[in-house]
Amino acid sequence: MHVIVSPGPGVPLYEQIVEQIRQQIMAGELAAGTPLPSLRALAAELRVSLITTTRAYNDLAAAGLIVNVPGKGSFVAQIDPDEARRSSLERARAGLRQIVARTRHTGLVSLEELTAMLAEEWER
Repeated sequence: MHVIVSPGPGVPLYEQIVEQIRQQIMAGELAAGTPLPSLRALAAELRVSLITTTRAYNDLAAAGLIVNVPGKGSFVAQIDPDEARRSSLERARAGLRQIVARTRHTGLVSLEELTAMLAEEWER
């Protein structure tokens, strides 16, 4: 497992951890049953607080991506591919809803401009 965090304004550290682990699980880089580093080991490695890694693992467990086994550690959960796709699409749709709401509220971006920006980002 490879995680890099960037402190400072922007995305909270625990969200950065969650998203990177989520991506590795969904890409198959972390297979079902793979043990994850302990909370303390990951906190030390990333130089973040234990609270940060605990929050990240709890969020991943709540999403069904990992299983926390008391006394044993945390492991990648068995993921149903159809459920993973549905979840991924729902996250994408939620993000798009936020973007549409923000741009519609400001009135500074037309649908055509927003579509062009999406196409540009897709190509990156």
